[in-house]
Amino acid sequence: MLQAREVVYRVGGRTLLHGVSASFEAGRLHLIVGPNGAGKSTFVKVLSRLVRPHAGEVRYGDLDAAAHSEHDLARRRAVLSQAIEVAFPLPVRDLVMMGRYPHFRGRPGRLDEEVCDEVMRFFDVQEMSARSYATLSGGEKQRVNFARVLAQVWRPLPDSCRYLFLDEPLTFLDIRHQIDFMKKVRAFVEHHDVVAVGVVHDLNLAARFADRLLMIDDGRIVAFGTKEDVLTPAHIRTTFHVDPVVVREPDGSGFHLIFH
Repeated sequence: MLQAREVVYRVGGRTLLHGVSASFEAGRLHLIVGPNGAGKSTFVKVLSRLVRPHAGEVRYGDLDAAAHSEHDLARRRAVLSQAIEVAFPLPVRDLVMMGRYPHFRGRPGRLDEEVCDEVMRFFDVQEMSARSYATLSGGEKQRVNFARVLAQVWRPLPDSCRYLFLDEPLTFLDIRHQIDFMKKVRAFVEHHDVVAVGVVHDLNLAARFADRLLMIDDGRIVAFGTKEDVLTPAHIRTTFHVDPVVVREPDGSGFHLIFH
């Protein structure tokens, strides 16, 4: 379980999060949606402890996130944002292995090598293993970064949930790879010990893949729950200032949105 309790975050004289509270369960994919500047990425940064809140707290299980050391947190929490830039030539496999750094000292062990192989196969980047990361396209770099981040939390821990945070992970990906990535995230999140929270812009992708949606605007929660509860015409109209049409799937499995 991951909990945010009355979280406040400010930059200068501006408040970006106004007492936000939410709980995120293991084994479910939670996606955050909202307009640009709503506080989505800021909230993920606070949840993942990349930044500290000015008030309130974030709890990983029974512990305040602030109680974890950086090394301890790195073993159980991974964060994927837009593709990182590397200023020097680095083989793809070496970059993926960076995800294992919190788990070994000196040289990677057999388990680390196995994990590296597994995540590279999972994201279909094993054929790039010896290529320089700098020569990859934006989409290829993002897929390699997926592997690096998942390597960090790939194996279960004996004493903790694993926490995965995704901050706009679909940048640089075409629609095929966006859907493929979301399917892979869903498969990973099905483990009972994985807590996953991500930010996406596409409301239809959010509706298709999320177990729970959180809609945020102006640093406040508009709605939190199932896609039926959150992606209502009223919520979308108020938050995004567009008029949606909800189209139900013929088989009753869900719906998609069309915008005017």
